[in-house]
Amino acid sequence: MTRASDAEREAVVARLRDAAAEGRLTVEELAQRIDAAYDARTRAELEPLTADLPAPAPGATPAPVAAPGPAPPARTAPKLLLGIMGGGDHKGRWRIASRATVVNVMGGADLDLRDALIDANETVITVVSVMGGSDIIVPEGVEVELGGFALMGGNDLRLEGGRPAPGAPVVRVRAWSLMGGTDVRTPREKRRRRHGLPSSHDPPELPDPPAPPRPPRP
Repeated sequence: MTRASDAEREAVVARLRDAAAEGRLTVEELAQRIDAAYDARTRAELEPLTADLPAPAPGATPAPVAAPGPAPPARTAPKLLLGIMGGGDHKGRWRIASRATVVNVMGGADLDLRDALIDANETVITVVSVMGGSDIIVPEGVEVELGGFALMGGNDLRLEGGRPAPGAPVVRVRAWSLMGGTDVRTPREKRRRRHGLPSSHDPPELPDPPAPPRPPRP
């Protein structure tokens, strides 16, 4: 078997990124294949990673193996996602813009990025929440960064898996929360409410009203 070179690995990774931008690979598929490309030791291990992708355009660096194959359509999500007095969830095969904004008011829009398609290798999601928040699921192998600020609530980052491979997709979340919060997690990490604890983006519970005074006894 012929050993793979660094240049051949990088050519495969570049082709995978192009395929993801074309809507042929989801975020999870891209992360898994990039990780496998950098772990490959021979050309035979690289070939399956691009075998179901169309041939690169003329003049582009060719991948080891290519075969035509159509990509299923994906729902296109707007750049502005709303969770007002309820939910506005996005999951399954859908396309997320490279710059997306989520606004939650007394509710939450949850985002599942495992089967999502991306417009760029870096995705920036800004979440603004008032008495609510979002639960964002990211696949393992993706580089994730959480920033922002929470008042009377909390934004949490809980990830499983090893260190992302070089060139893996990047998801940057900026969460600004008031009386709520946003959780960013991998699938194996459970949402806190499933453990019997309130989620950071559940609206705070209000105290029960005081009981009316009893009439004086005659």
